[in-house]
Amino acid sequence: MSDAETPKPEADAGQDEESYPVPPASFEFLVMSLRTQAEIQLGLLHFGDPKEQPKPNLPLARHSIDMLAMIQDKTKGNLSVEENRLIENSLTELRFRYIQATGSGPEQ
Repeated sequence: MSDAETPKPEADAGQDEESYPVPPASFEFLVMSLRTQAEIQLGLLHFGDPKEQPKPNLPLARHSIDMLAMIQDKTKGNLSVEENRLIENSLTELRFRYIQATGSGPEQ
């Protein structure tokens, strides 16, 4: 999309004072989006009343982790040191949390 085709934030209809600007598209934002999605699916993050916290959705969490691993595989050799570190650390943490959630990891 060229600059001429890119909509300007001030031209957005319905934007009010509670709206937030859309962050720029980046590899870091993609990784963090998938990581956050997996954390929600694992039950690590919940927004709202603690009494209404849904149960973890482990199959969906596994899918999100697998998607992140696929992105790591497909981008191998094309990432900066920081991008590579971000995706590796995210996958390590999510896999650890997934094992904890399934109860198949070491006892604490």
